[in-house]
Order: sequence, then structure tokens, then C-alpha cells
Amino acid sequence: MFLVKQLQSQLPENINRLVFESKREGFRFLVRLVDDFLVGTNTFSASGEILYGVFDEKGNLVGVGGLNKDPYSTDKTLGRLRRFYVDPNYRRHGIGRLLLHTIIEFAKDHYDQLVLYTDTEQGDKFYTSMGFLRSQEFGRSSHHLNLTK
Repeated sequence: MFLVKQLQSQLPENINRLVFESKREGFRFLVRLVDDFLVGTNTFSASGEILYGVFDEKGNLVGVGGLNKDPYSTDKTLGRLRRFYVDPNYRRHGIGRLLLHTIIEFAKDHYDQLVLYTDTEQGDKFYTSMGFLRSQEFGRSSHHLNLTK
């Protein structure tokens, strides 16, 4: 059983374990998440923005993902999926789908399109399985999802 919770005023203490795992896989975006959150440059707290964590039954943080206004566009109808990561030991258990579905449902109330960037085959397969289209139609993105359908 997994629980998705909004992360608001502070990051969970055990986020460092996720940061460590992500760095082992060659990803640095969770380091950026923590750094930006601590200095206040991106706390996912503006209107239409949110950050979620997924916790297991013991309260361990096993996934994280957020939504921002797209910082690379002046189009206010674009939301950007950011800092999306699931602990490798918990993949293939539906956590990514649960988290992404939660973010998409929130995004529908704020945006017309949801964009993201991934450069991995695994990410591409995951996002396209969730309905995203491979596209560079929107700047600095690899995939998009129309939220108005």
C-alpha cells in the first residue's frame, strides 16, 4: 500500500536516500530539487504548482514528482512535469503510474498541456504508455500530453 502526499513547507528527512539512489543512476535532478527547495528558488508553491511524495507502509519516501508552470515558455497554459523519480527498488509496482496520474489530475485544473523532458529509453516507454506523445513541439521538451481532451 502506497500513499501519495503533497510535500509543502519542507522536504521529508528521508529524501536523501532517494537523492543517493538517483545519483547512482546518473541523475542529478533530485540534487537540484533539494537545493532549489532549500534556497527557495523552486518550492512548487505558486498557483498551479505542486510537489508530491509517495510513501510506503513504513513511511519511507519511495517516489517524488512535481508540477511547475513551464519555466521555458511564456504560454501560461503549459505545465511542466519536474523532478519525477521512483526508487529503483520500488519500480514495476505501480508507483510511477499512481504518482503521474495524481499529478495529471491536479494539472487538468490549471493547464491545457503538460510537457516534460526525458532522454532515457525507459522514461520514454513509461511516459508514452501513460498517453504522452513524443514531440518537440514545445521548447525544451521531449513529450507532451493534451489535458483538454
